[in-house]
Amino acid sequence: MARITLGRTGITAEQNAFGALPIQRVSFEAAAKLLQRALDGGMDFIDTARAYSDSEEKIGRAVSRRRGEYTLATKTMAQTPEGFWRDLHTSLRNLNTDHIDIYQFHCVNQCWRPGDGTGMYECMQEAKAQGKILHISATAHKIGVAREIVESGLYDTLQFPFSYLSGQKEIDLVRLCREKDVGYIAMKALSGGLITNSAAAYAFIAQFDNVLPIWGVQRESELEEFLGYMENPPALTDDMRRLIAHDKEELGGDFCRGCGYCMPCPAGIEINNCARMIQLIRRSPSAKWLEPEFQAKMEKIAGCLHCGKCMGHCPYGLRIPDLLEKNLADYRRIVSGEITV
Repeated sequence: MARITLGRTGITAEQNAFGALPIQRVSFEAAAKLLQRALDGGMDFIDTARAYSDSEEKIGRAVSRRRGEYTLATKTMAQTPEGFWRDLHTSLRNLNTDHIDIYQFHCVNQCWRPGDGTGMYECMQEAKAQGKILHISATAHKIGVAREIVESGLYDTLQFPFSYLSGQKEIDLVRLCREKDVGYIAMKALSGGLITNSAAAYAFIAQFDNVLPIWGVQRESELEEFLGYMENPPALTDDMRRLIAHDKEELGGDFCRGCGYCMPCPAGIEINNCARMIQLIRRSPSAKWLEPEFQAKMEKIAGCLHCGKCMGHCPYGLRIPDLLEKNLADYRRIVSGEITV
């Protein structure tokens, strides 16, 4: 088992953390079973967010009595001081705790600073002074914003996408975090489900001894895979390196990560799945994606308003209408049998 230290926070954790976004999709009972098993198996870091519907409440009900066994991180998407305090108090209540170890500005488009006129960073400082949070942090999806956060010296950790599909800019960001003594928390370690070999994903990130990956878990089988890797960590073999090289070539360039920040769509399009449908079909069992339910969802693309709202919110700068149209055209050909997968 490998333990890492999150920069100047001094927080240490198994390099195998529980990402609680997916538990909003399961029952309270199922979530409790997963969380209890995660702690029993040695995971000791849980990451959630106020935006993840009832995820915080499920954590609070399931494991708050074991609060001393795990580091707790959550997030606020608030844009005003009033929203900040409302979110913080709600999170503390839902999580049934008197403090949050790592409190993160969620998916920021700017590096908030003291005296910038927003009052947002000052909220973090006051919450820390009150003991309600221990460390000030942020999550981002844009590399320029992420670098600014790290270089500012104002944030104790950064959460940013990192997986074996990442490029040199992301690897350089990991190194910058080490230089600046900022903890690096890796989201999207499975690239929103496009990476299907969890052993290769785990082995790749294990090379970086200052990176803490958070794995989104909603099934017992998924959890047991990652718990198993703690005792028997997979080696980055030549076969895995070839797999990674193949996946990077196949998924290189513009592709949707499924983060969902483009949602909701005024035309009712489920963008986070529809804009990467062909990749999902090719990289996971295809039958699910070809059911009538998803055929109906894909046909909604024909009603795209080309309003541009999705592009304005996409942290990766993707031309989403073009991706949607291409996916719909290829999808129709697959459904008709013109092409096979």
